[in-house]
Amino acid sequence: MGKDYSDKDFESLLDNYDYKFRKGDLVKGIVFGYESDNALVDIGAKSIAVVPRKEASIDYDSKIQDVLEKDTEYEFLIISDVDENGQFWLSRKKVDLVYSWKELEKIKEADDIINGKIVQIVKGGILVDIIGIKGFVPSSQIQERENKYSVGDKIELKILSLDEEQSNLVLSNKKVYSDTIESAKKVIFEQVEVGQVVKGKVVRIASFGAFVDIGGVDCLLPLSQISWKWVEHPTDLLKIGETIDVAIFDIDKEKQRITLSLKNVTEDPWVNVTDNLKEGDIREGVVTRIKNFGAFVEVYSGVEALLPHNEVVEYQNSNNSILDVGAKINVVIIKFNPEDKRISLGIPTKDSQAEG
Repeated sequence: MGKDYSDKDFESLLDNYDYKFRKGDLVKGIVFGYESDNALVDIGAKSIAVVPRKEASIDYDSKIQDVLEKDTEYEFLIISDVDENGQFWLSRKKVDLVYSWKELEKIKEADDIINGKIVQIVKGGILVDIIGIKGFVPSSQIQERENKYSVGDKIELKILSLDEEQSNLVLSNKKVYSDTIESAKKVIFEQVEVGQVVKGKVVRIASFGAFVDIGGVDCLLPLSQISWKWVEHPTDLLKIGETIDVAIFDIDKEKQRITLSLKNVTEDPWVNVTDNLKEGDIREGVVTRIKNFGAFVEVYSGVEALLPHNEVVEYQNSNNSILDVGAKINVVIIKFNPEDKRISLGIPTKDSQAEG
């Protein structure tokens, strides 16, 4: 027969059994019920253990009954010693986080892509949720293109650094972008040739030109190649997001660069200008730009010529008015050099206008 235990002996045995459980221990337990927003767990102690909702899961939106199912065994971390009610407080979430950190280590080692959910836009970058762990993506590591990220967006990332002890996770979106770009570049460079006309999307604009996406690769459209006319700034003719036809102007395979031309898609207006203009002609033109050295006047469709500053002053004095952009004005062609694409203008005299 087994040994008979008195109530005092049995209580002593339970005390010894409970003594094995300490804050920080990893234990297994079976969920046997729910109270308010807590789960009740049997971990083999003489009293029940409790998992508060905030410690149930890294998924904050799920109900505790869905996360910790009744009659199911889980691993838990004891997060407090026995309280005055004789209860242990447990965490399932912290166990999940341990496994999440181990998973992140494997992902970093393999240099794999991982999906994250943006939870907050902060100064200097964005905060993301990666399998329950908060990570930071610095602004310098974000490839936004023309679209801005918003809270709730999913984003592909690669891990730059992680430190479980410091709960520090830093990620980058740029490497993902770079990998995609390298693949796209390989295809594009095999397909395009100088002079070929392709469709592209304007994704960025700078003072020196615009960047146009042609099949996943950003190519430079220089300011000088936007139009046959003078362009002060790319925004005068281009808008981010618009689709345009562009010609391949130059290909540098060594530097992996493609330069585009928008003006080469249209006919060079100087091709026909020699048949329509000559020195001494008086033309009505439209003022397109005014600089401190003179005014540019369109004397033929797409062809601009310079009216020097002293001629501008003479015109304004004679007409007692200020010359503005858009004004129509009669000019005489003083010098005509179609090879260099240059025309110099003057204000016609009354006699020359009468002869004209």
